[in-house]
Order: sequence, then C-alpha cells, then structure tokens
Amino acid sequence: MAQPPAARRTDKPRAGFRLMHVHAHPDDESSKGAASTAKYVAEGVDVHVATCTGGERGSVLNAKMDRPEVWENISEIRREEMHRARDILGIRQDWLGFVDSGWPEGDPKPPLPEGCFALVPLEEATERLVALIRSFRPHVLTTYDERGGYPHPDHIRCHEVSVAAYHAAGDPERFPDAGEPWQPLKLYYHHGWSWAKTNALHEAMLAHDLESPYTERLATWEREPEWDDRITTRVPCGEYFGVRDQALLAHATQIDPDGMWFAIPREIQQKTWPTEDYELVHSHVESSLPEDDLFAGIPTPAP
Repeated sequence: MAQPPAARRTDKPRAGFRLMHVHAHPDDESSKGAASTAKYVAEGVDVHVATCTGGERGSVLNAKMDRPEVWENISEIRREEMHRARDILGIRQDWLGFVDSGWPEGDPKPPLPEGCFALVPLEEATERLVALIRSFRPHVLTTYDERGGYPHPDHIRCHEVSVAAYHAAGDPERFPDAGEPWQPLKLYYHHGWSWAKTNALHEAMLAHDLESPYTERLATWEREPEWDDRITTRVPCGEYFGVRDQALLAHATQIDPDGMWFAIPREIQQKTWPTEDYELVHSHVESSLPEDDLFAGIPTPAP
C-alpha cells in the first residue's frame, strides 16, 4: 500500500493524543470519517474504533460476493474484513460483542430479533463502552447523530450508547466496576452527506461532462438547511482519500468496487470537497467555531 505523503514523515506532531470512534458495524469505520482517521494516525494520534456489533445480519451488497459459502461464513468473513481495514487505517479496534439487529423490512416492519443490540438494555451496553473508554482514555469521542446517520436500529442505539457513555465515563459514581473514571474532552457527531456536499460533487461531475450518481437523489431531496448548519468542524483530509478507499475495499461483502462509493473520481472529490465534516456536540474545553481540527482547544498531552 502506497503511503500518503504525511505518513512518510518521521515527525509525529500529534503524538500523545487519543481519538475513539464508536461505530455500529464493521465497515462503518471505513465509510464514515476514515480519511480523517488516516490523517490523525499519520500525525501520531492513537486512534481506537469500538465496533458495537459483528455485522452478522448485514446484507451482502457486492454481487461478486453473493455466494453460498460467503453467507454460510458471514460472521467470520466480516470479522476478517474488519481486521484488514483496521490494519490499512493503522488503528486499534475492539468489538463490544453485541449482535447485529438487522434491517427490518416490511409494512408494518417486523419486530427486532430477540437479543439483538437495539434491544439490549441501555445501561448494559453503556457500561461495556464505559469500560473501554476508561481503558483507552480518549481525548475525543465521535459517534452518530440522533438519527443514526440513517435510521438503522443499530446506528440509533450506537448514538444512544455513545452519548450515555461519554457523560458517564468521568463520573466515579457510575459503573464503579468499569475502571478508573476518565472524561473525554469533546464529543462529535459524523456528518457524512450534507446537501451542500452532495450538490457540490454533482455539479463538479456535470462540469466535467460526466454522469452524476446523485441526479435522482437531489431531485427528491427535502432540504433541511438547519440540519446542515449543525456542522461545526471540517477536517482537511483529501490526501488520505486513497487510504479511505482501500479501507472500504477491505469490506468486500459490503462494498462493490464498481458501485456508488467509487462513482466520482478521487481527483474531483479532493478538489471539490477535501474535508470530512463533524458536529461538535459537547466540549469540556474552549475552542472557536468553526473548527478544522477535532483536537482544537485541547492542550498537548504530557509525554
């Protein structure tokens, strides 16, 4: 794997900083914030991903992998994919050990499977994440917004658990058996696909006389300017889009190399929208908005 320019540098200006992403399934760490993850890793940040479920009930979205032997071993294969993506991104990663809830389909939708992550009592799931936070001691925690990014029951539960754990981890009276208290200093939500970003990429494709994959989506998009205005932090990371793409491709059951993830040339993405975007939700330190850094306002940790 060719390393991006910053990854070849010997200096690590962010050594000592720790960042934790909390995700619902294997592949989410590569489809949400992977380029900024790679940037921070290259700068010396210790990055840890907590994966809430094993993705056992996820669909096979790559037709080339839609084979009986894949379905028969989907749990093991998805773990192997996560391990490859983890190595590409240069991160640590732990499984919280919950079972994928699946995507309920139908009208009305069927009940969720017994014992799945979305039905686990909030306190039980929160304690498990609190123990991981207290062990890793991140300065910054990221997760999904209250809509889950999209309304998958595991994403919504991941949001609920992450927010609860962020606030509980520093409280010595909460979960006393889960380790010494540690308070992350900042909490962020991922904002992956705003209208502004989608439209900018759409217009850039048309300007290059290329077919845009977003034509139909934009035609039916019900705009929510107040939602897009929630973005506070844009992390420049265009030079790491290649690392992001390699991490995505590691999830072969979920990512079609000929699909929508790669419909826009990387050069157009880098020129048009070279950032990954976040919302600062809570902070124990002062920083000026808008930001271009998840660690803005956090003093450099002592060696």
